[in-house]
Amino acid sequence: MTLTLDNLTKAFDPTLWHPLFRNACLRLEPGQSVAIVGESGVGKSTLLNCIAGLERVDSGMIRLGEHELTVLDEDSFADLRKRHFGFVFQAFHLLPHLTLQQNVALPLWLLSHKDRVARERAQAMLERVGLGDRAQDWPRHLSGGEMQRVAIARALVHEPAVVLCDEPTGNLDPERAEGVLELLFERTRDAGAITLMVTHSQVAAAKAQRTLRLTVNGLVEASGG
Repeated sequence: MTLTLDNLTKAFDPTLWHPLFRNACLRLEPGQSVAIVGESGVGKSTLLNCIAGLERVDSGMIRLGEHELTVLDEDSFADLRKRHFGFVFQAFHLLPHLTLQQNVALPLWLLSHKDRVARERAQAMLERVGLGDRAQDWPRHLSGGEMQRVAIARALVHEPAVVLCDEPTGNLDPERAEGVLELLFERTRDAGAITLMVTHSQVAAAKAQRTLRLTVNGLVEASGG
């Protein structure tokens, strides 16, 4: 499914006199990846939240395939979000009381997949991120890089159309970060998912196909390093 952002505006107040950003436009096809960079406080994470329906834009349109997301009510958006979006966060957000396999299976359980099917698909995803032999381990036994690989497996296990990544390597050292980024973009590309990553890191941004800068006046192509 194609993801389209058309003239999105988000303001500090409803009057729109002090926009956080305005007129943000973007079109992404399946398999494409974009990194969004910009100054702190310009609204990069807010933009991701708006795309995911966790915050509402003040004007503009977001479309995923045939779905116009900006007109959906909260329940409809929540249902669409769990089916078509995957998330990778800086803080991993693995549940400590679940095994790695259970953590990865969680999106499938939320979609009412049978337990056996969910576990088999979770195991297959753990194999794809190189942690198949750790399926019954607990998150506390993992390094930061390993936890982020589990988070990537969880984000992709239900075959989402869009994967949103908010500073996915912010808690990793440079060596582990590079490996995680290569894995992230390889796996999302293989799955035909759109990948939208917010990052402060130019090294991380360079792994995406395009780098855009978010400014108060919208998204612009980022220039050089």
